[in-house]
Amino acid sequence: MTNTYNTILVETDARGVATLTLNRPDKHNALNGELIAELYDAAEKLAADDDVRIVVLTGAGKSFCAGGDFNWFASNVKKTRSERVAQSATLALLLRRLDTLPKPLIGRINGPAYGGGVGMISVCDYTIGAEDARFGLTEVKLGLLPANISPYVVARIGKVHSRETMLSGALFDTVRAERIGLLTEVVAPADLDATVNRLVHDHLQAAPGAVADTKALIAYVASHDLETNMIYTADRLADAWETEEGIEGINSFINKGVPSWRVK
Repeated sequence: MTNTYNTILVETDARGVATLTLNRPDKHNALNGELIAELYDAAEKLAADDDVRIVVLTGAGKSFCAGGDFNWFASNVKKTRSERVAQSATLALLLRRLDTLPKPLIGRINGPAYGGGVGMISVCDYTIGAEDARFGLTEVKLGLLPANISPYVVARIGKVHSRETMLSGALFDTVRAERIGLLTEVVAPADLDATVNRLVHDHLQAAPGAVADTKALIAYVASHDLETNMIYTADRLADAWETEEGIEGINSFINKGVPSWRVK
């Protein structure tokens, strides 16, 4: 994908690993209308690109994402009610697009993340944080609510930890972020890229179609009862046995071969 954006960078390597970088380092990658729109557009294109197998989300400069840009907030205050709702909804749509991306979404958390930045961490499938990063759901300190991000943050860290972090807006470190489930792994800043590469290699062993279907499977079973899930999952496994990937994977295992999607 050719990068034609002002506020983000998109680079895809020969393995099909796309790196999506928030690129407003002078503003600590704070979210504004333009960045949200460009990130949504890039996510749509990456989702539809069969050559892309993995997406890494990160930030340029010292921060991952400082949350909402205050100038963007101020401009929305001056708008009509319907215009404010529409602007707010753009963030909700972005988070949903990232959350439902049919590829592994790896968060390379290179620095601090606040508000909407924590929301974007929460929609990643695996998150690796630099140990000197700091986090905060700071909206209440501004008289605001962590509204659009809340479904994903609560799903990620649970109701108890959401209350602990959202109601005070206090900052917390990577030790706590890992303990409550916001981060999967914490490493020294110098080890961030090597750790991401290890994780990318692990994910390149998996069949792309099976990965996409498994993400959809997880979302479905998490929101339905056991009886419904028993019917749904029986169908999905039967479907998988009939796919080209499923047939190739089983035959490769039996014949001690290597399936075509596996990258060394």
